[in-house]
Amino acid sequence: MNSENDTTYINYHFSFENGRKEFFPVTIKLDDLSLVEENRSDFPAWTRLSFNQCKNCQLDEQKHTHCPIALSISGVINKFQGTKSYELVQVQVETPERNYDKKLALQQGLGSLLGIYMVTTGCPTLKVLRPMVRFHLPFATVEETLFRSTSAYLLGQYFKFKKKQESDWTLKGLVSSYEEIQQINLGITNRLRSISDEDANANAVIVLDVFAKALPSSILQDLQELEYLYHVSET
Repeated sequence: MNSENDTTYINYHFSFENGRKEFFPVTIKLDDLSLVEENRSDFPAWTRLSFNQCKNCQLDEQKHTHCPIALSISGVINKFQGTKSYELVQVQVETPERNYDKKLALQQGLGSLLGIYMVTTGCPTLKVLRPMVRFHLPFATVEETLFRSTSAYLLGQYFKFKKKQESDWTLKGLVSSYEEIQQINLGITNRLRSISDEDANANAVIVLDVFAKALPSSILQDLQELEYLYHVSET
């Protein structure tokens, strides 16, 4: 795509207390919310699809020699390999609409960034989360993620309903999707732990998995954590 109107950006700046700085510009196509990836050919061995492959991977190794998630995050992983997850950093996030700025543990800021890469690549299991990338919320809490993910899913069901397609208003499909996402998170964590046992990369994915585990549990409890927002009376 050549027009600036065909893409959007989410830029991450990491500033460490020792003066170290890292910058990650992320460009996303608006037509399908996929990542605009750099042309590279020197990928590490741990990015191959067969290396600690996710148990529920839907990709055919004959057509996909490398894991699309691993490929997309490999550049970021290389920057933070060996860095402690609890190290405090100042993270600034730039988008066309607004900027965000927060001091937090590296694993939290890194998890927010990795979440974008993981969802916008060619992993079919994570594609269900792409609508939320368009309105990315850095450093989201569990409650914010519950609200955003269920709302985004139900909006998608509304559009299916409008086109007379089968719609899921019970959120069963979303629960199923997040159960599959947990397996992807586990697979990616295993890949990263094969490189180093003590760095922020694997812990950042574990942070993401906390959200993936919280949502199905919350839905099974009728999203009680969010009901207070609506004051719906019993009939």
